[in-house]
Amino acid sequence: MDVSQYLEIFLDETDENLQNLNTQILTLEQEPENEECIQEIFRAAHTLKGMAGTMGFKRMQNLTHDMENVFSEVRDGTIKVNSDMIDTLFQTLDALETYLKVIRETGDEGTEENQAIMKKLNDILERKGDEAPAGDAGASDKDAGSDASGDAKEDKADASSDGAGWKSIKLDDSQKEVIASAIKEGRKVFGLTIFIQNTCVLKAARAFMAFKCIEDAGGEVAVSSPSSQDIEDEKFDFEFSLIVVGDAELDDLKKDILDISEIEKVEGGPVPLDFVDQKEEASEAEAEEAAAASQEKTQIQPAPETKPQGAAPAGKGAQAPAKQGDGKKPAKSVVNHTVRVDIEKLDVLMNLVSELIIAKNSLVSASNVDGEQNSAVNEQVEYLESVTTSLHESVMKVRMVPIESVVTRFPRMVRDLSKKLGKPMELYMTGEETELDRTVVDEIGDPLMHLLRNSADHGIESAEVRKERGKPETGSIFLDAYQDGNNVVIEVRDDGNGIDVEAVKNKAIERGVVTPEQASLLSEKEAISLLFEPGFSTAKVVSDVSGRGVGLDVVKSKIEALSGEVEVKSRYGEGSTWIIRLPLTLAIIQALMVIVGEEKYAISLGSIVTIEDVQDSDIKLVQNKEVINLRGTVIPILRLRDILETPTPPKEGKNMVVIIVKKGDLQAGLVVDELIGQQEIVIKSLGKLTNKAKMISGATILGDGEVALILDTNALF
Repeated sequence: MDVSQYLEIFLDETDENLQNLNTQILTLEQEPENEECIQEIFRAAHTLKGMAGTMGFKRMQNLTHDMENVFSEVRDGTIKVNSDMIDTLFQTLDALETYLKVIRETGDEGTEENQAIMKKLNDILERKGDEAPAGDAGASDKDAGSDASGDAKEDKADASSDGAGWKSIKLDDSQKEVIASAIKEGRKVFGLTIFIQNTCVLKAARAFMAFKCIEDAGGEVAVSSPSSQDIEDEKFDFEFSLIVVGDAELDDLKKDILDISEIEKVEGGPVPLDFVDQKEEASEAEAEEAAAASQEKTQIQPAPETKPQGAAPAGKGAQAPAKQGDGKKPAKSVVNHTVRVDIEKLDVLMNLVSELIIAKNSLVSASNVDGEQNSAVNEQVEYLESVTTSLHESVMKVRMVPIESVVTRFPRMVRDLSKKLGKPMELYMTGEETELDRTVVDEIGDPLMHLLRNSADHGIESAEVRKERGKPETGSIFLDAYQDGNNVVIEVRDDGNGIDVEAVKNKAIERGVVTPEQASLLSEKEAISLLFEPGFSTAKVVSDVSGRGVGLDVVKSKIEALSGEVEVKSRYGEGSTWIIRLPLTLAIIQALMVIVGEEKYAISLGSIVTIEDVQDSDIKLVQNKEVINLRGTVIPILRLRDILETPTPPKEGKNMVVIIVKKGDLQAGLVVDELIGQQEIVIKSLGKLTNKAKMISGATILGDGEVALILDTNALF
């Protein structure tokens, strides 16, 4: 069996298991006696070891096996969790992540043995050997191949059921002859029914390992139910039965198969010589029973009202299929609950939905030519619009994933930074379930990591300074995510030092970014914005954590590339808050279509607060800039004609159409010539064409085939 077809699944599953281990070990560091956490770590390590072995990654399997051995002893209470053990376990996870990275890039795990880490893990076991009570030496071997306390239960199950599953295998003539011949020759013939955990993703791979176990033990699979081809194609539930011919002992064979990860239990027994004859007799008995059942059904069918009286005798016939159905339901629900889909396939689907929406807009435009409307056509157009909108929403929901997949690695990172910097700090997270488009989630990880490292290094003060300021010695960093309208907001804040505006100005003067005169005129907000300049850093010492001047400029460029924005709020001595706003989706948006001059433009509805009809007399000048007083709020006015350098003169009229847009807490009024209306549009990238025109974020194709530019209102502030 070619296991390379499972590589992508292996990578995804290993990622999840490593993240789970990171999270659980962090919890264990705080709660060393947490039994549930210890069991979960052991199970995850055991699963990871089995998966690596299945794929043939022996180095990764050996390292995980040593970690599993340590937790087998922790679970048995023969080893106590301490700080050195936690550090070694995190080093193990880092090594496993390196293996995974190499596998993802090359398809192979590389040649690094990680002997130093394995020695540390074995040293932990040896220290246990000096302290452990007599009789505990075999604890690791006892548990290494099965889940907690599972073996005893499985043995009981074996004894009671004695392989009922394999006894139902249907044999053809050639198979009967092979089995009978083997038994007569004195060879051992066993029947096995193997049960796989219903949470297993690599079912065929687990079955393949069971077949390999049998071959390694000198056995041969004479009969398989379902067929070996169906098993390889995963056309089976979570159990399969085998008739095995060979020289191995049944108990040894069962034990070897149970050592395979995610094998729940193995039932089996010797196949007697009269098995073939019994199968023939059983077939005859089944035929007679079927005939009797058919006759009984014929007698009962004409009088359905008498069914309750006939329920008792008919019970035996009805019970078997009911049990069979109940047994299959959980398996099907697990298999169909989650489907892994390549993001490229979702991109193709999104593009097709985009083209469908463009076609729908064209149809709407064509149905209203010359103001003539056909009621039948309009009805179908409205139905098409409803379907395309629902289809778009469904595709978007498929693409949406919780940001938890990104942020769960940050507690470990902050823990490591706390040790490296010698500053006690804790990370608190909320809103991990907040969902974003998959493409956004993939890109948001690095900016968030930079902001958290910035808070840990620049924000949180040393324990001594915090104590002098009357703060708790342990600093707090907060990562909060929540949905705000059509945007997702992610805040990174800390209760640390805040931003020293004067230090920022002095650094800017030193680097020649501004002159001393210009610096003196800068507001606090303008001074803080200098931090986003490339190469700008206020760190006095360059370290591997920060100080090289890379980070915040990368944060800003990445967020803006995702059509988002970054805002900073800070109080010196109290802390800082970095606010990231991101659109829920990047491909299809609801927009307001407007006309400026002779051109059509689109403005995202997510940035619009309200639309106002303003008279010329309402416009005032403040510091030589046009503003209006809207319900007690002074809002600056921006004339899009001037910004877009529209050549045609404005139309005569007393009133102006002003669209009030927002960026964070700021608002501005955009003056347009005419409103067209709301429309669902598809964003098409203009590539390098928009690099010099920051106010243009893309283009869209309208229903009549005309191209309209999309305005990025954030760039207008």
